Amino acid sequence: MTDTAIPTSDSPPDEGPARSYAKLAADESREDYSLRYAPHSFRRWSPSTVAGTALGGIAYLADFAIGASIVFTYGFTSGFASILTAAAIIFVTGIPIARACAKYGLDMDLITRGAGFGYFGSTLTSLIYASFTFIFFALEGSIMAQAMHQAIGLPVQVGYLVTTLIVIPIVFRGMGALAKVQAWTQPIWLVGLVLPFVVLAFHAPGSWGAFSSFGGTEGAGSGFDWIGFGLGTGVALSLIAQIGEQADYLRFMPAKTRENRRRWNVAVLAAGPGWVVIGAAKQLGGAFLAFVALEAVGKTHALEPIAPQIEALRPWLGSFALPAAAIFVIVSQIKINVTNAYSGSLSWSNFFSRITHKHPGRVWYIFLNLAIALTLMEMNMFAALNKLLGFYSNVGIAWITAVAADLVINKRIGLSPPYIEFKRAYLYAVNPAGFGAMVIASVVSILAFFGLFGTYAEAFSTFIAAGLALILCPLIAWLTKGRYYLARPNPVNGPGVEVPDITATHHCAVCETAYELPDIADCPVRSGPICSLCCSLDSTCGDACRKMKDAAPVLMPLPTVRTVGRT
Repeated sequence: MTDTAIPTSDSPPDEGPARSYAKLAADESREDYSLRYAPHSFRRWSPSTVAGTALGGIAYLADFAIGASIVFTYGFTSGFASILTAAAIIFVTGIPIARACAKYGLDMDLITRGAGFGYFGSTLTSLIYASFTFIFFALEGSIMAQAMHQAIGLPVQVGYLVTTLIVIPIVFRGMGALAKVQAWTQPIWLVGLVLPFVVLAFHAPGSWGAFSSFGGTEGAGSGFDWIGFGLGTGVALSLIAQIGEQADYLRFMPAKTRENRRRWNVAVLAAGPGWVVIGAAKQLGGAFLAFVALEAVGKTHALEPIAPQIEALRPWLGSFALPAAAIFVIVSQIKINVTNAYSGSLSWSNFFSRITHKHPGRVWYIFLNLAIALTLMEMNMFAALNKLLGFYSNVGIAWITAVAADLVINKRIGLSPPYIEFKRAYLYAVNPAGFGAMVIASVVSILAFFGLFGTYAEAFSTFIAAGLALILCPLIAWLTKGRYYLARPNPVNGPGVEVPDITATHHCAVCETAYELPDIADCPVRSGPICSLCCSLDSTCGDACRKMKDAAPVLMPLPTVRTVGRT
């Protein structure tokens, strides 16, 4: 099931649209504008609804396992410093990305295209992001399978399969279904999150003092250690790509107006970088629960969130502690894994649409993402948690830092365009500013991670990745004079173009569907407007719009201004 091939430009005009999308790809109630700009007409949720849905997606318990793993390995003092430092870096880099996604109605992939990576340059980051979603789906699925094994004796391998299959009907239906699931499950999740700490406050009030002097289980000691701090920060920074999942919700934020400005700013801050405030608290809380349960359940089970949850609830709930903890874990994992599966389908769609020029629909890539995640679960990736996440964070932080550097530095000093251009028609295939910075930073930091430059460089490899990306992105943009950001000017809604109404529409000359101006390019091959997705999928044009020397912009008809149902 895929879109039909594009005929040559001299096809008779009365034969219908040149491209008709497959049924699933054409249904935006499921597709959610997965490869394109989210139009104002589709952004029907309030800022608080979008923020609530986005924050509902961070209900995952991987934070508990990651925090416990860091503190058990490196001790409380070094682990505490690692978690807070990583949270600060994630928060700062997430602010400009969140604001850009909400302002322009674009996901992380499309933001990356226009923020220094180019049309094909961002293809690699689609794979980085996809790997984030299936790695964390596998991690969360493992935790859920452990809970089902504890609660009903379900074999863990069968639990992996159940964990995978249970999210498909929800993710299949798109953003509307995800918003309902997050809203309905939020009360259960909040009670389950807070209750264990309330119980411990009454029954083990001195446990926090003991925890603050905990030296870990690997002999690290309770004092501060620079090596442990660097390695722990690297593990915690593996979560930096979570801003991509937040962006998948933020792109549906309504337009910022004078009336909603304060609510809009608060919602974007909370739903974007704000997730890491809760995330860091969950990491420390998870480490605390694991510490309290350590003597009762042993190190291996203490790192599995279900066991500490049971031990914390037992004084109040007795025999009901097991089912109560299992319900909390299962609800938490469903909340996050619908987001992981959804975001993964978007990322794979972006990747394959550019490689194959085909788009069968976002929903088909759900199965690819879940198949990879299931394979990782069956390989017991949970056992190699620290090493896997420490390695991944080198690439993730190089990518996110390069994008943030472009948005904060390059755009402010005029090295890149003052807006985000994401359409193929106006972009170079590769922009060395962001793409080059990410590749160089990733390679150097990965070499450091594997010990090539010594012990301290190994421990601080993620700091090397962040520092190099932050410096190289503006430096390369300055050396190239910003020439690789735009292959040609955008006469539809680019800088300097007077656009009285951004919600006005053009009908795409290929699929004959109306799209708002930010989603439209002028196409010399079609002699008219073309939507961003049809432009991406065209395999016959030879990028004529960017290669024709001295070509003037295509004379476009006047756009249609909506007068009914305007948002």
